[in-house]
Amino acid sequence: MTRFLLATLLVMPLSTIAEEKIIAVLDEGTPTTASHEHMDAATLRRVPAEWEPQEAIWLQWPGPWEKTYEEAFAAFSCIIIQYERLHVLYQSPQVLSDAKTSLLKAGCNPGHDLIIWHDIPNDSAWMRDNGPIFVIEAGTLRLQNWQFDAWGGRFGDEIQHELDDLVPVRVAEYLDVPVDEVHIVHERGNLEFNGTGAVILNWSALGDPERNPGYTKDQAERDLKHWFGVSKVAFLEGVPEGDRTNGHVDGIARFIDTNTVVGQCTSESLCKPDDGKTGSLLDTAARIIREVGFSVIREPIEGIAQFAGLQFDTNYLNWLVGNGSLITTGYGIENLDLRAKARLQGYFPDRDIYVVPMLRSWAAGGRVHCHTNDQPVSPVKMPLLQRRDDVHPSMYLAGNYCYRINAIAPPGVLTLC
Repeated sequence: MTRFLLATLLVMPLSTIAEEKIIAVLDEGTPTTASHEHMDAATLRRVPAEWEPQEAIWLQWPGPWEKTYEEAFAAFSCIIIQYERLHVLYQSPQVLSDAKTSLLKAGCNPGHDLIIWHDIPNDSAWMRDNGPIFVIEAGTLRLQNWQFDAWGGRFGDEIQHELDDLVPVRVAEYLDVPVDEVHIVHERGNLEFNGTGAVILNWSALGDPERNPGYTKDQAERDLKHWFGVSKVAFLEGVPEGDRTNGHVDGIARFIDTNTVVGQCTSESLCKPDDGKTGSLLDTAARIIREVGFSVIREPIEGIAQFAGLQFDTNYLNWLVGNGSLITTGYGIENLDLRAKARLQGYFPDRDIYVVPMLRSWAAGGRVHCHTNDQPVSPVKMPLLQRRDDVHPSMYLAGNYCYRINAIAPPGVLTLC
């Protein structure tokens, strides 16, 4: 419990100065000229970056047809509750029983104080995509429910998604916060925010005619600026070989701070030139990201993992950042997993890094980030910090801990002294 409290407070943005800084960033957003409700609120909207303080992580426990994922779910769930709350949705009493058994086998208590179980009907275990988008608007938390159609039907017409599409509304009901219905098909796994006015996404997913027929990039840019309060939209394009989501950005490029993006390489792309279609796609993505004003670090793919007759590039980019932790997919290739862990530690030096094998879900098209959905701390729930200018101009106290404003991190973020 002590570790959880420390990790939660480690980057807690509050105080009058912190709030003023956040609002200043929000005011940079340019609202769309399209006809939307609450148009003037767009300048006060912000989607926090994943590394900012989190209230909790949400997930949908695998049902009968995804039961092979349970071992991995139990492993990363046991990690998450060392740092923050975990909300778990289950489809039936049997799924709840199976989930608790899996957690016990993994070595943690299913009755842990930080696990909250929810009897909320759902269809699948991919809550990053069908779950809510959490937005801070005018200093309060609210949810957005973008439409979900099971990735444009790319996994087959038999895949059910109607219950998944209702999950954001049920989450909003539980949290007692407003929910905005957005009548555009899109998945959160294709949205990468820096928390200060920018979003990166793959147009090949959002502009997929199976998802949004007739939708144009100009319309999309206006909608994204409106709904997220961003002023900068970077559209990548193209589908990496074998990607069944049509190219979600969380396997291509990830922010590690407000100005730096880690962009994926293949084993033979810019890291080693001439890899054909996928290498060209990833090289172009890195170029586009640089052109819109961000630094890019290329994350190499160093090998190939084999599982169930399939081959996978060792892509570690689909990580989940939490309060004091980072979890990514492991491939059971010890030297590659260890090298990736060291690289990720360099990207996030203030977090504990975990590499968790989950090839069964990877074989189905995703990894830990795809299965989880992070809820940011609502500004109105943040504990008050006592300002101590007598010690340092940007120092605050909370209990026995001391914090200071970090000028490098996102505005208003505090770090332990």
